Amino acid sequence: MKLLIVQTGATLPGLLQRHGDFPEWFRRGLGLKAANVSIARVDAHDKLPAPHSVDAAVVTGSGAMVSERLDWSERTAEWLRRAVDQSLPILGVCYGHQLLAHALGGHVDYNPRGREIGTVQIECHAHAADDALLEASPRSFPAHATHLQSVLRPPPGALVLARSKLDDSQIVRYAPRVWGLQFHPEFNTAHIRGYLRARRAAIDSEGLDSRALHRAVNPATHARSLLRRFVQIARARQG
Repeated sequence: MKLLIVQTGATLPGLLQRHGDFPEWFRRGLGLKAANVSIARVDAHDKLPAPHSVDAAVVTGSGAMVSERLDWSERTAEWLRRAVDQSLPILGVCYGHQLLAHALGGHVDYNPRGREIGTVQIECHAHAADDALLEASPRSFPAHATHLQSVLRPPPGALVLARSKLDDSQIVRYAPRVWGLQFHPEFNTAHIRGYLRARRAAIDSEGLDSRALHRAVNPATHARSLLRRFVQIARARQG
C-alpha cells in the first residue's frame, strides 16, 4: 500500500522536539511502516504526486486558516478536487477536513461559537451506523480537538455524520471513501496537553478555563482507531 500524507503545517516547537511531527503521529496511528508512506509538505511548496499514483491520502492539520486562501492551500484544494473525482480514498483532519469542504464547494470560516480545545465528546447521528468508517463506532466517544475555524456549510452532497457541543460538522462524508474529521485522531493525551499549555493565555482571555480543560483530558482510544479503519477501507479498494 502507498499512502500519501499531505502535510499542511507543523506541530508546536516544544512538541516537535519531544514527539516528532504530524506525519509520524499519523503513521503510527495508521499502523503503517515508513516504507508505505510518502509525505508532501505542501505549505513548504512540495509538489503533490498524481492522485492515481497513490492508494490513499491523509491531509493533516495546520496553523494556517483555510479562509486565508493561501496559494499553496488553494493549489492543494485543486488537487483534492481531482483526487475526489478519481475516487481516491481521503481522510482530512482539522485543516484537512476544512480544506476538503472548501475544495468541494462548502464554506469554512471562524466558528461563531468560539475556540474548541481539549478532549471533547463526539456525538454520532443515527445514520452514521450505516457509514463504512463509523459502522463499529459507539454513538458517543471522546476525541482531542483544537481549532478556531470550522466547516460552517458543508458542500452539496456531503453527509454530516457527527457533531460536538461547539461544532456541528465534526465528521463529514464528502464522497464514497472520502471523510473529514474536525478532531485529531492522531493526538494522544500528551499532544493535546501540549496544545492546552501553549494556548493557555488565549484560552483564559476568551473566558474559558484552561486548568479545567487540562484536568478534563482523557484518552481517546476510539477516535484513534478510526485511522486504522480508514486503512482497512483503502486496502479493500485495492483488492
